[in-house]
Amino acid sequence: MSVRATARIVAEHDGLPVLESDGPLALRRTRAGGPYTRVTVVGAMSAPLGGDRLAIEAHVREGARLHVDSAAATVALPGRTPGAADYDISLDVGEGAELRWLPEQLISARGSELRMHTRAVLAATARLVLREEQILGRHGEETGTLTTRLTVRRAGRPLLDQELALGPGAPGGWDGGAVLGGHRAVGQLLVVDPGFDDKPPEPRRLGETAVLTPLAGPALLVTAVAPDALRLRGLLDTALGDLAGG
Repeated sequence: MSVRATARIVAEHDGLPVLESDGPLALRRTRAGGPYTRVTVVGAMSAPLGGDRLAIEAHVREGARLHVDSAAATVALPGRTPGAADYDISLDVGEGAELRWLPEQLISARGSELRMHTRAVLAATARLVLREEQILGRHGEETGTLTTRLTVRRAGRPLLDQELALGPGAPGGWDGGAVLGGHRAVGQLLVVDPGFDDKPPEPRRLGETAVLTPLAGPALLVTAVAPDALRLRGLLDTALGDLAGG
């Protein structure tokens, strides 16, 4: 039997008025350093499976600072119900608010089919740090089919809309030199910061398999590929550390 579940987070400057878990999506308030309220997503059961419809909604209201991570990687698995699983993430960040969305990796296991869509709506003075990492197959395993889309709107205008399709059934060339080049881990780090209006980032390579690209707005996108999850995380962590230091 497929599962339909939606978990919700509402963060205000003085706390979490809403923290609702549902089905396999368990949310826990965890200890955080600095000015952030921290929430950790803890998987309560195996999910997403074929046919599941899962969603997380996070609303960061004016002036609030929220850090969301996860306790472990999310593994997309085949299920008894035929068809793809859907995993939708909706992020809404208000004026003067900040969201750090830093989950663990998404692993596409053999035989699975997952459609994942992350939507972010940002106020003009909102800040966002968002990391996504996709790993194609567990160790020594072929990948499943994975389609991910990331769409971001800022101050009512489009900022970013990109889609990536990987695995069996994806358009030809997904594993070729123009996309993964034989690698099995791909990720992106999106940083939206009004401070970039005064000092926009410069495009540059970050090692052999990562690049920093300024967007048409106060934002940048780091895109990286790597042979495995560990080296992908290292690339993205280094990029985030360099940006924080700069």
